[in-house]
Amino acid sequence: MSNKGRSTPRVVCCAIPIARSAGKVLVVTSRKRPNNWVLPKGGWEPSDGMLEAAASREALEEAGVRGKITRFVTTIPSASSTYHFYELDVADLDADWLESKERRREWVDYPEAIRRLSWKAELAQGLALSSLAPRR
Repeated sequence: MSNKGRSTPRVVCCAIPIARSAGKVLVVTSRKRPNNWVLPKGGWEPSDGMLEAAASREALEEAGVRGKITRFVTTIPSASSTYHFYELDVADLDADWLESKERRREWVDYPEAIRRLSWKAELAQGLALSSLAPRR
């Protein structure tokens, strides 16, 4: 993968939207690959200030999720991006959201989420380090 002309890897902030009482995670379809599932994620922007704010913004834009960032999970570097993962405890879901015409969303349990995210190693790895993962 390339850096698309950047001298440093892209900073990507990723939300792990969780319904704690149900033990479920919300996944969304990718816009570029509509048959693949992802966690809400996107580039950090200077207007976000903190990385957590970018993760929260991406969750709202991509999945219509409102809630509170409750935990930093991990940072995973790749050749083209540095991923920062945060758990987001979901308080509410908007019926209509910015990317609702371009994405589907679905609540799934941890094993199903890992299965759906396995095509993108960084996403599966970030989820595997979350508090939803079974204890070893």
